[in-house]
Amino acid sequence: MFTNLIHSIQQHIDLDEKEISILCNYIDSHQLKKKDFLLKEGDVCHDLFFVEKGCLRMYFIDERAVEQITQFAIDRWWMSDYFSFMDRTPSEYYIQAVEKSEILSISHTAFEEMLKELPKMERYLRISMQRALAASQLRIKYMYELTKEEFYIHFSTSFPEFMQRVPQYMIASYLGLTPEYVSELRKKHL
Repeated sequence: MFTNLIHSIQQHIDLDEKEISILCNYIDSHQLKKKDFLLKEGDVCHDLFFVEKGCLRMYFIDERAVEQITQFAIDRWWMSDYFSFMDRTPSEYYIQAVEKSEILSISHTAFEEMLKELPKMERYLRISMQRALAASQLRIKYMYELTKEEFYIHFSTSFPEFMQRVPQYMIASYLGLTPEYVSELRKKHL
């Protein structure tokens, strides 16, 4: 059963057993190995992804051929290229497993049908998306407002699980820092 998804939903709305059963009919489950892709640049993002267990990263490759990580998702977090998903356009991103992961997905078509059958899911998804947007806005604010060291300290103290689960070079990319600088900061703040 989709334990983490159901728990996440139940934190914001009540679903009875029948509604849970209906929801599960719309959800697909995927077992990913480390480095498996859910999405590649140029493909249309057909699904919303929920991390039942594991860790994903979203990134793009810049003009210097450098990976720029824009987002991570761990247990109970959603991830998708929302522009591609909504507009049915090619994605500019990659979504890849950072570690062995169990991912749940709901396709664009299933999503629309599910909302008709379970309209209260719209509230849950709105809350989830608002929280994700707020986190993204805060990250951008901190990137401009804090020094590089303060930004690293804020991230490492706010999200210690990432520091243990995500390779240092990926954390550096996400924070807009070099791996060498992150290594220096890590040693300094141990």
